[in-house]
Amino acid sequence: MTADAFTVDPKTADLKTADPKVSGGRVPLCVDMDGTLLNTDSLIECFFAVIKDWRVMFALFGWLLKGKAHLKQQLALHARLDPALLPYNSGLITWLHEQKRLGRRLILATAADHVIADAVAKHIGLFDEVIASDGLNNLRGSAKAEAISRHLDGQPYAYAGNDFSDLEIWRHADSAVLVNAPKSVCKAAAEVTRIETRVDDRIPWTHALVKALRPHQWVKNVLVFVPIVTASALFDFAAWGDALLMFFAFCCTASAIYVVNDLTDLAADRQHQRKRHRPFASGALPLYHGPIVVPGLLLAGGILAAFAGAFHVVVLYAVCSVLYSFKLKSLPLVDVFMLASLYTIRLFGGGEAAGYPVSLWLLGFSSFLFLSLAIVKRVAELMALPTDRKGKPAGRGYKAGDMEILKLMGVASSFTSCLVLALYVQSDLALGLNKLDQTYWGIVPLMLFWQCRIWLATARGKMHDDPIVYAAKDPTSWVIGGAVFAIAAIAHLPI
Repeated sequence: MTADAFTVDPKTADLKTADPKVSGGRVPLCVDMDGTLLNTDSLIECFFAVIKDWRVMFALFGWLLKGKAHLKQQLALHARLDPALLPYNSGLITWLHEQKRLGRRLILATAADHVIADAVAKHIGLFDEVIASDGLNNLRGSAKAEAISRHLDGQPYAYAGNDFSDLEIWRHADSAVLVNAPKSVCKAAAEVTRIETRVDDRIPWTHALVKALRPHQWVKNVLVFVPIVTASALFDFAAWGDALLMFFAFCCTASAIYVVNDLTDLAADRQHQRKRHRPFASGALPLYHGPIVVPGLLLAGGILAAFAGAFHVVVLYAVCSVLYSFKLKSLPLVDVFMLASLYTIRLFGGGEAAGYPVSLWLLGFSSFLFLSLAIVKRVAELMALPTDRKGKPAGRGYKAGDMEILKLMGVASSFTSCLVLALYVQSDLALGLNKLDQTYWGIVPLMLFWQCRIWLATARGKMHDDPIVYAAKDPTSWVIGGAVFAIAAIAHLPI
């Protein structure tokens, strides 16, 4: 996004200028970058940009021994952040454009390394000069205040910042510009200098945090109850209780993995039409919240799974999910098979917790079904690919030309899953163990119809990135699900 593309919503941006003479450009304005100009922290961005490179991760400790400034420089060089993809504070950008128009001297003054600061300044096109860390000097707090004073030969200046680390600069500044600063920071700043302007346009982070956990994705974990239904154990309440524990265990673990995935895939998400609005990618949620909530969610998931008697299944799910997020999602075909496996692990975990092991028939049916749904995700991504992306989605191993063969694979998997389901219903083994009658045959055409409908919606470009989420919002899918449940209930009525 270029600088002239930024807009400010007057309903959400609170711009209160105290002195029009000052804002007219009488003193230079030094602007902080992390958390002020950017709705993110560039150091944390760099860390997550290189976290998948084990060679860089091994080198981190050695860089830190040489000082934080050296660490910042090396991370900036290896991360190579694209300034066009970073989340900027649109309200502040709009105000800075006005200050520039009035002839004010603008200086980007940041503790981030010069590599990133120079790239951001060039991209924005508003700043006259840049003051930043250089690999030897870490310009934070008092060190930044001294650097600004030297650069301006002691002349007065205004400073735009957002947190307590900026107080030392405000003590020496002629005035302060507060950008999305907490009330405590605003109060402390008012005690040491004059408040020139306040820019407040950030929504509460609590809402963004809940959104980052993706609770709408928890519908996938309903799969843990399927083994109870297929085992004709609808009235085994103890089994339902254990499966419920497993449901919440998967919810906690999955949310932790979603956060990890978002943190390690920031650049790719920001190039996606829908994913760029995710809390971390958009800057609505500070990145440091991620490492805080992930351990707690994993611990909660592990404890719940242990009580359900299926701790090992949740560990397997977490390991496979991390491998998928860090590497396997970029490998064509490997990624969709892994996605299908993650669905199947939910089934397996439900069976382990409830005490009703998943049959080979159910595994066969679910494997083909989930493979088809995983391919739906990839086809939907390829269909939504912008024309300027040169035919390849960010972070994936596919090209636009792969779409037709993926469609063939996906549709074939759908029909194969229903064939396995038909054989399962008809088999003498299933009839003998589960007391199924011919009523169950009604499920076969319903499942085939539902999958054909999913693929038709995909071909028409109406598919959500996740077919499970699409189905959860689709009235027809609910009707089909209700019909399947009714058939299962009728089949168990006493005759």
